[in-house]
Amino acid sequence: MSSNTLSAVLEKQIRRLCLNDFPCGNGSWRKSKDSAEGPGTEETDALLDLLSCPHSPWGHEESWSPQAAALRQLAVLTPERLHADFIYKYFTTFHIVDKDVSIIDDGLLKFSKLEELVLTANKISEIPVKNLPNTLKILELRANRLSALSSLTNHPPPRLQYLGLGFNSLGSHDIAHLTGRHWPHLVCLDLSDCEFQDQPALLNSLSTLPCLKTLMLQGNPFTLVSSFPGFTVDSLPQLCFLDALLISSEERRRFRGLAEMSDLIANRASVTVSVGTMRGIPNPLMSVDQNAPGFPVVTYSYFITYKFLKVDNEPEVDTAARAHATEDSCSDADVRSNNNCERQMSKPDTEAWMVGTEETCHVSRHTTSKLPWSECMDFSDTQTYIVSDVGGLKKFFNQGFCLTLEEEKVLSWPAASEEIPVAKPSQTTKEKKGGNEKECPIKSGSTKDKKKKSVPELVQDAPIKRILGSVHVPLQSLLRGSQKVDTLCDFGALHQESEMEAAQTLEKDLGKKIKEDKKKEDKESKWRGGNSTQQKNTTSSKSDRGKQEHKADVHKDNSVCIHPDPVTVELSVELEKWRSVSEAHQVS
Repeated sequence: MSSNTLSAVLEKQIRRLCLNDFPCGNGSWRKSKDSAEGPGTEETDALLDLLSCPHSPWGHEESWSPQAAALRQLAVLTPERLHADFIYKYFTTFHIVDKDVSIIDDGLLKFSKLEELVLTANKISEIPVKNLPNTLKILELRANRLSALSSLTNHPPPRLQYLGLGFNSLGSHDIAHLTGRHWPHLVCLDLSDCEFQDQPALLNSLSTLPCLKTLMLQGNPFTLVSSFPGFTVDSLPQLCFLDALLISSEERRRFRGLAEMSDLIANRASVTVSVGTMRGIPNPLMSVDQNAPGFPVVTYSYFITYKFLKVDNEPEVDTAARAHATEDSCSDADVRSNNNCERQMSKPDTEAWMVGTEETCHVSRHTTSKLPWSECMDFSDTQTYIVSDVGGLKKFFNQGFCLTLEEEKVLSWPAASEEIPVAKPSQTTKEKKGGNEKECPIKSGSTKDKKKKSVPELVQDAPIKRILGSVHVPLQSLLRGSQKVDTLCDFGALHQESEMEAAQTLEKDLGKKIKEDKKKEDKESKWRGGNSTQQKNTTSSKSDRGKQEHKADVHKDNSVCIHPDPVTVELSVELEKWRSVSEAHQVS
């Protein structure tokens, strides 16, 4: 007989009880009234102590059946009763968990008094009902490989009161096998995590179970929709417990009549993701030397990105948050261009995301607005996603999602001057004084012809982005009955660029800018003649002094050791659930 059959596993467990070996059974170690006391005999109480003592080498793990320990005691007290038929009829409960059982064979029928059979976490793909004893009242098949119930519902055990089918990949084709015609005495039914998506069809079948009082449905994709659990409560009036929670009379009153409003029931979920206040970012300008040149002007902004399941609808954006963020981001418009002052809302970036090892889930990337640095940055970013693919949403919640914190650095420089000096010879005018003509030179560089200098216009380089950290946010609790995940994401302590690194970066940018200026001056020298050479030397000497000053500042000793606070971001992910019939009307 193959070792993966149920009867083989049960026989192995019974043999491990050692019912005919010391200290059980009939043997020379037993002291009886009729036999003389020998040197190796033991009292009956002493033998029983050897079975129950936690440190005894003759103790055995007996959680697979509550009758196992009692049977060993009988083997000490009345060993003559332990024949095979007595043993088979003695067991009423088996808990065979994670034993690689794949076949329920007819050997199970030998246990003719069996009432409870728990086969959790095995490899069973089919239940031949002909091999189940008619006395069975409890059948637990949680976390196996069942994909169909047709074999189980063909003349099932008539006294069955509890059926556990959780964590099996069932589907809509099995709904027809969950009716009162097949299970007339069923009191408790576990259908959690069975991949049911059609809530109305399933509840229509379950409503025919006349004795059903307890029902487990959590983990199925349809439990994510707004109409759950209200639609279930009103559709099954005889139900007392749903997902291990007592259904109160007040709850029934609030949902009364919802089952008749089929036009409100839609197989879609509404998920709202909110990114709130961020704290703990160190001031990036603290490391900037006060004696540094005025240019480039450096600005920093921060934003949050995350991935969510791709949906058909465009996310609803909180307009108040948009106005608030736009006002804040435009506060330093004299430094930044107008384009950067506008609120930059996300454009979904779709990609395929691995879920588990085989399945993929299409997600889109969302980016919050970019806010300038402050001790407390309030993104006030709220997105509502309407998801029709509730099966995909379940996979996404199982995986969770990552929240990423990014920084954008922008360098702004003065725009290059377009002024070209006019190369004209000195002009003369004739003035008559006392009848004599006199030529008076008028210099081209006179005060009247000089143009007034204006505030230089700033030109921005391409933004420099870097990721400061990311946090994984688990969302499995939304599948276990929770309606909202409200958490404070901790990115840990961030260390800004040190003064040396900042100075080196600034010196590099400044050197690049000087090289560009030199190239422009070389082109202009053809127009300016000898004067341009002198101006070029002056500019070069100034830039060399600037470099030397920066190099000196780089070597400053920063002896103060600062332990920054962790960076935190407020996040909430909430499922919309109707709390009453009136609310269902308002939302729909």
